[in-house]
Amino acid sequence: MFTTRIDEVAAGIHRISTAIPPAVAPGGFSFNQYLVDDDEALLFHTGARSLFPGVSEAVRRVMPLERLRYVAFSHYEQDECGALNLLLAAAPQAVPVCSAVNAMVNADGMDRPPRVLRDGETLVTGRRTLEWIDAPHLPHAWENGFLFDRSSSTLFCGDLFTQPGTGDVPITEGDILGPSETMRGRMDYYAHGPRDGKLIERLAGLEPRTLACMHGSAWSGDGAALLRELGAALAR
Repeated sequence: MFTTRIDEVAAGIHRISTAIPPAVAPGGFSFNQYLVDDDEALLFHTGARSLFPGVSEAVRRVMPLERLRYVAFSHYEQDECGALNLLLAAAPQAVPVCSAVNAMVNADGMDRPPRVLRDGETLVTGRRTLEWIDAPHLPHAWENGFLFDRSSSTLFCGDLFTQPGTGDVPITEGDILGPSETMRGRMDYYAHGPRDGKLIERLAGLEPRTLACMHGSAWSGDGAALLRELGAALAR
């Protein structure tokens, strides 16, 4: 049995994190989703299908699961959207949210037609305006993209800054680039596309103050500077 916890990491933004113990994954690992509580609530990432009981119960600690309106994900992979159809069944008004490429190649696997967000397009959920950024192959997947919450300057950055360990600290101001580079050294999950530098600079230009990482702790601080450090590390 895995342990799932939920913690508010920015105003109205809750990190749902399931710890995978070292006995299952060497060194431990974590899978995070982010619940954006607004008039039309949004969940970024779903976790794998097997994590649905813990994730859905965590959502219920904040609000009725049926209130979910949007289920967004960066790219089509089990830990990003494996429990998508289970969530759609539990939340009758919810629709998937993804990139145009994702919808083009993967919509047949979604039980409801997705709300497609094209590069630079925004989604208003009430008090918040969320902007979609296409980021193909950063770090991987043709259809990959990220969401940026303009109201809180939070970047839902998916697999960027993937950290090993069980992610026990919900949000930190400490070093996450070092651990993420250690992780990449062990298993390089980056596609190393020719546009990586330009894409990272575009993300830095958003000047995020919170990085909502999918694996490990969320991070608070000068996100632009940290993203540029990541870009320099990749260039090396």
